[in-house]
Amino acid sequence: MTASPVAVKIVISGGFGVGKTTFVGAISEIEPLVTEAEMTEISIGVDDVSAVSGKTTTTVALDFGRITLDDALLLYLFGTPGQDRFAFLWDDLVDGALGAIVLVDTRRIEDCFPAIDYFEDHDIPFIIGVNAFDGARRFELAEVREALGVPAGLPMVRCDARHRESVKAVLVALTEQVLIQRLSRPPGGAAW
Repeated sequence: MTASPVAVKIVISGGFGVGKTTFVGAISEIEPLVTEAEMTEISIGVDDVSAVSGKTTTTVALDFGRITLDDALLLYLFGTPGQDRFAFLWDDLVDGALGAIVLVDTRRIEDCFPAIDYFEDHDIPFIIGVNAFDGARRFELAEVREALGVPAGLPMVRCDARHRESVKAVLVALTEQVLIQRLSRPPGGAAW
């Protein structure tokens, strides 16, 4: 009898319009489940679309994708909504997660602070993915780190959420970070 595969949960987070839905869609082997809704006049003045021109939809619950790594391991990706008004969903989306990726748009760097704070406050391993946007100024990772105020030991990688290989590199970096943190934890230390 073959054992059931182990399922591992990864959370993709960050601010509004940072590329979470695109990230999940670029790597998922299944058609991703997305809960995108048309933005309405009610969101005018609430959702700042100035840096994401052409954005007409927003995630209102979650994005979900899956990657089968082998017969024994499934990777489930959960993208969080980016607006504060959907923050009540986060505890359920993050429950049981192995780790998280916080996507950053350097044009709106302050939008990722709630996600960083959440994962720090809940002691969930995470890394920063600095997402590339066409026409956006590129900063050195050290400059981004300083603007975010995160420690030098927190991994930060450049990525392009539209490209599968780039997304794969971010997922590998997160896996390495989780392993490093687990191996450095003293015996009997708190589990995630």
